[in-house]
Amino acid sequence: MAWALLLTAGALEAVWALALKRSHGFTVLWPSLLGVTVAIVSLTMLTVALKHLPAGTAYAVWVGVGSVCVAVAGIALFGESAAPARLVCLGLIAGGVVGLKLLPQ
Repeated sequence: MAWALLLTAGALEAVWALALKRSHGFTVLWPSLLGVTVAIVSLTMLTVALKHLPAGTAYAVWVGVGSVCVAVAGIALFGESAAPARLVCLGLIAGGVVGLKLLPQ
């Protein structure tokens, strides 16, 4: 349960980051509200997961999942670079997240 919450919280981190990009510095109402609301939900889910997982592991997974999701969305939605070296680096981050899940806590 804690891992499912943590992975969902990480994916929501990407949602709020992308919403805040669309808010143009909190000058556009709906993306601003979405970003802040989803950030609160994501942090709440991280907080619950932290009751059952080590802090370092949980935080690294939360940030890693969010980072990979935002980078992939940037490639898909905003035409950001999909250079092979960049994709390898994203794969390393994803591999680190998987490694943290598989290693004993």
